[in-house]
Amino acid sequence: MIKRILVLVIAIQFSSCDVLQNVASQLPTGGSLSQKQIGNGLRQALDNGITNQVTKLTSKDGFYKNDLVKILLPKELQAVDNGLRKIGLSNLADEGIKVLNRAAEDAVKTATPIFVNAIKDITFTDAKNILLGDKNAATNYLQTKTNESLYNSFSPVINNSFSKVGADKIWSNLISKYNSIPFVNKVNPDLTQYVTNQALQGVFTMIEVEEKGIREKVGLRNTALLKQVFALQDLK
Repeated sequence: MIKRILVLVIAIQFSSCDVLQNVASQLPTGGSLSQKQIGNGLRQALDNGITNQVTKLTSKDGFYKNDLVKILLPKELQAVDNGLRKIGLSNLADEGIKVLNRAAEDAVKTATPIFVNAIKDITFTDAKNILLGDKNAATNYLQTKTNESLYNSFSPVINNSFSKVGADKIWSNLISKYNSIPFVNKVNPDLTQYVTNQALQGVFTMIEVEEKGIREKVGLRNTALLKQVFALQDLK
């Protein structure tokens, strides 16, 4: 089946061959797709991932009530969580986790323009590799193109958000109370880097959810162009 796809790619660029055109005519469009159409189709798929999934993360509880991306405590703070719950401070421990997720929800609001630039720059080669690649090829493309920019964008927002939502005070109180428990190992973690990385992971997790849906479920191909372009992938 891979050979059939390669034939289709060649047909897009060299449409004079009758045999190749007959293969292309088997597509739902009734003919070959141009390089521009394939590129635009992949842009639409990535736009859907941002619109349908990433924007959900920016709302209140977008991280906190989504089990796929909810930010839990790093390993070095699991002892803090367990220790506080053992002495009857479960509510305080829950609040500590909640503010970490609130900071991530804040940060993701800065992601859209970074994604827009990455999607705008997709070449035909990029589009072809995504279309014929693994089930998360589009997500991997975005991650490669945007990870550094997103990290640089998220980190200061998360740091500021800790102050805005009171996370700095909550965690200062949490750690202070934990460190006052007899015989525990004292902790003093920097949470900004941890939450930034978790927020990035959450963003790409949700984009991958959308990509998988488009690749596997024809019903999620909600435009004519998506249906036409991903029909090529279905031939693999």
